[in-house]
Amino acid sequence: MADKAAPLPASSGGLMRFFEDETKGFRIDPKIVISIPISLIAVSWMIDLFLAP
Repeated sequence: MADKAAPLPASSGGLMRFFEDETKGFRIDPKIVISIPISLIAVSWMIDLFLAP
């Protein structure tokens, strides 16, 4: 019978176990994380275009 909890191969570097761990804290949707900087850049460009002399 095969062991179900076999260790990961050494080449994975523990990445699979890192992403399986749950951490405490609040979660932010990735769409929000991407949209906030993009919107800030767009607002700064609009301010530069319309309010700069």
